[in-house]
Amino acid sequence: MDPLSDILSLLKPRNYMSAGFDAAGPWAIRFADQANSIKCGTIVSGQCYVSVEDLAGPVLLTSGSSFVLPRGRTFFLASDPDCPPVDAPHIFAKAQSGGIVKHNGGGECFIVSSRFVLSGPHADMLMAALPPIVRIENDQDEASLRWSVERMMQELSNPQPGGFLVLQHLAHTVLVQALRLHLSNARTSGQSDRAAETDQAATHAPNIPDWFAALSDKQVATAIACIHGDPAHPWTLKELARHAGMSRSAFAARFRDVVAVPPMAYLTRWRMLLAGDRLTHSGLPVSEIALSVGYESESAFSTAFKRVMGCAPRRFGQQVCQLNIVRA
Repeated sequence: MDPLSDILSLLKPRNYMSAGFDAAGPWAIRFADQANSIKCGTIVSGQCYVSVEDLAGPVLLTSGSSFVLPRGRTFFLASDPDCPPVDAPHIFAKAQSGGIVKHNGGGECFIVSSRFVLSGPHADMLMAALPPIVRIENDQDEASLRWSVERMMQELSNPQPGGFLVLQHLAHTVLVQALRLHLSNARTSGQSDRAAETDQAATHAPNIPDWFAALSDKQVATAIACIHGDPAHPWTLKELARHAGMSRSAFAARFRDVVAVPPMAYLTRWRMLLAGDRLTHSGLPVSEIALSVGYESESAFSTAFKRVMGCAPRRFGQQVCQLNIVRA
């Protein structure tokens, strides 16, 4: 798989609900209880404001704009940011199985949105580098994203047999397309703009890779693709620099500037994330998982895993299983 697919696979996004919202007049909605989730939506017509509690906003979204809220924090949608908010269950109680909800008669602002529950244990680590609000403007004229949103509108407006499965696939497509556009924006705007947008000094934890910045830099992304393509390979700084078409020193400096960690630290962390996923889902013994991520010695793997993930491999698997039972 490619690196973006790798990251999303570790997140394991599961579509919880897709719905349409057709509103008029003054309105404001508070969406609480968003932990371990991503919200993704498109303003089909009209406009509204979005804000994320204690992190960002209000941001004006106009017709054709899309947004992704990756942090799992309480957020607000409103026709006017000064309008007192109403809790979402009061408005969306009838939309638990999808459909379109009208508010104040509708006709002024139409939003199609999806919520994804993240069942992977690494969501915080993987999504922390994204800004609180990922905004994709309508002037990008992304035909595939528009087509997916239009198909979602049709499914929501005119339910058909098998519609639930169709909506799930469309919602995942919209999420991937929105993240692709975010990466495309980052490549166009340059690293300095990305750093300003994510406000890394305030929101990015030290020693946590900026996964999405890594994919938005062409030369760094080439090295990332090598790592993701064969994580068990005994990669060296010199070899990765050669694939990136740079000198070793220039590559090391560029990688750290973009990704926030050195190349070898990124390699180790990615191996441990893969190992954590396999410890949770594969049923393989620790010795085989160690080999699959490039460690011939189980003890060396266990030492690296504990340093990066905070606990021993077997303990990690037990903790994640217990967490999944609680969530279920």
